[in-house]
Amino acid sequence: MTDVPLQKVIVTGAAGYIGSHVTYVLQKTRRYKVISVDNCHNSHPQVYQRLEQIARDELPPNPSAQDLDSTKIEYHNVDLTDAPAVRAVFEKYGKGGIWGVIHIAAWKAVGESTQIPLTYYHNNVSSTISLLQLMDEFDCTRIVYSSSATVYGVPPDIPIPETTRLQALSPYGNTKIMCETIIKDLCAADPKRWRGLSLRYFNPGGAHPSGLIGEDPVGKPNNLLPILAQMAVGRIEPTLHVYGNDYPGTPDGTCVRDYLHVVDLAGGHRLALDALSNDSKIFPPGTSSFYKVYNLGRGQGVSVLQMVEAMRKATGCDYKTEIVGPRKGDVPDLTADPALAEKELGFKASQSLEAMCRDLWNWQSKNANGYMK
Repeated sequence: MTDVPLQKVIVTGAAGYIGSHVTYVLQKTRRYKVISVDNCHNSHPQVYQRLEQIARDELPPNPSAQDLDSTKIEYHNVDLTDAPAVRAVFEKYGKGGIWGVIHIAAWKAVGESTQIPLTYYHNNVSSTISLLQLMDEFDCTRIVYSSSATVYGVPPDIPIPETTRLQALSPYGNTKIMCETIIKDLCAADPKRWRGLSLRYFNPGGAHPSGLIGEDPVGKPNNLLPILAQMAVGRIEPTLHVYGNDYPGTPDGTCVRDYLHVVDLAGGHRLALDALSNDSKIFPPGTSSFYKVYNLGRGQGVSVLQMVEAMRKATGCDYKTEIVGPRKGDVPDLTADPALAEKELGFKASQSLEAMCRDLWNWQSKNANGYMK
């Protein structure tokens, strides 16, 4: 039987935490050929060797030529704000040569975005416009966009449906709303060609169970799980500042977030690509808009102190906590309603909180200094 040609897909930010796991899942399907565009601003190029190792280890006996080809990653060290460099990637394959794009690359620190908003708008919004212009020129008109639950601000209802009014509290969140709007408008302007899906992430955690790839932020981490993991290996003093413990409606007064395993999250991207391959499932006859948004979460909230306890069980670390004043912009509860993604994409996060913490600790304990040995 002749191998079916792999569909070529650009993954922007493929060397990053989420991008590397998305690349893993796409390789595993042996249907998509990943073309990475990443400048490694907050990631490490060593991840590509490890991804190829995982892919080779998971090949079936007597792999086909397509199986072998799917393990290889084409890497372009390119900044998305450098339009000529991005153009060169598209020119390599010509018009229609790249089937679609998963656009993950972005600057993502909420606090930092309030200090340097112009940098965030340039890196996140201007680069997305430039990317979409090149996609349009080269007849690559399917996009899966990496959005965020930060677009909801302080939501009026928990769990949060996709119909919730968007009211981000930071420049970072605003960049996500702007990019969603741009993609939506593009799909509406050219419905015969363009198809777009935005995936609103909640809080990814964990790592690939091999321990070969995981979260390794450059500099001091900003998010709870990598902070707890680095505390457990001694990179950070194991006293956690807990910002507020009197939020109403949460189990213990600390903020609640919807954590899902990063491999589950990555699987949502594969399902989104599959849906765009056979889009009659999500865009039935008579559809007027060829753009949709989906929440990717477990639909289960976990408080800061509950997460500390879960990581304590996974790592054995004697974490200390210190209650300090709440941070500006923190939202009491961000828990997803993931029903639409389950109904239309077939997405359902299957891995438990315990598995997430176990896999995170497996990664961090094997890679105390991350990708840098």
